[in-house]
Amino acid sequence: MSLIEAIVLGLVQGLTEFLPISSTAHLRIAPELFGWKDPGAAYSAVIQLGTVAAVLIYFRKDIVALVAAFFRGLARHEPFGTLEARLAWFVLVGTLPIGICGLAFKKVIENQFRSLYVISGSLIVLALILFVVERRASHQRTLADMRWKDAIAIGLWQALALIPGSSRSGTTLTGGLSLGLKREDAARYSFLLSIPATTLAGIFELKHLLQATERPSALSLWVGTLVAFGSGMAAISWLLRYLRSNSMLVFVVYRVALGVLLLVLLQAGKLKPLSGVENIDVPREPGKQQIEKQVTD
Repeated sequence: MSLIEAIVLGLVQGLTEFLPISSTAHLRIAPELFGWKDPGAAYSAVIQLGTVAAVLIYFRKDIVALVAAFFRGLARHEPFGTLEARLAWFVLVGTLPIGICGLAFKKVIENQFRSLYVISGSLIVLALILFVVERRASHQRTLADMRWKDAIAIGLWQALALIPGSSRSGTTLTGGLSLGLKREDAARYSFLLSIPATTLAGIFELKHLLQATERPSALSLWVGTLVAFGSGMAAISWLLRYLRSNSMLVFVVYRVALGVLLLVLLQAGKLKPLSGVENIDVPREPGKQQIEKQVTD
């Protein structure tokens, strides 16, 4: 992987991780359009650590307050006594679905699900769901109004993000809006909920990436991660400002347009659905020479 590739992929990761347009989809599409090798799900997960760092720094005051309230509540035997303590528990509980599903469907997610047909389909379907939810949502509730059932429901929405093209921020924002949360509050909770899931995924995949026989250089990983951090900080700041006075319609239109464009390019043969994906386990029937050799042996 060249440094140009690392910079481009890091920029794509940072800008699209927090916008409801799917970073995984764009990291899968960008190499295909430029004629590069697909970096794979492991590389994508590792450079996500850059966007995790962006969330940690941007929301450092909120995170310190949540962690302090969590342990203070345990010490006082009142684990749910304050809003901050409850939010900390909600983030932990909301992370369980994506963690369980991620481990259970790891191979499928990293291989067959990275097909551009799957990505284009999820881009369009989730966009339409977001459109309906956005139109019908009350946009009245705040984080202070959240309950356990809300945390579990948004956690289940987040698990859908394991399907490339659906978008982790997109699914959690949709889940939050469907429960009546204000756009900015839904986005804020989505950012906090991203921390455990993306951190664990990045660390888990980093181990496998380092054990692989063919992997990007350490420099490519560092450059991609640092660029993802910088662009991620910019994306968080912009999205929170945007959602204070704007709807999600622009993201709906973008997702549908991108999904349709992908389908057109796939049907025209300009793109291959699984071209460059390295980890595909496609069972092959033994060829004639192999059969003859087996018979001879």
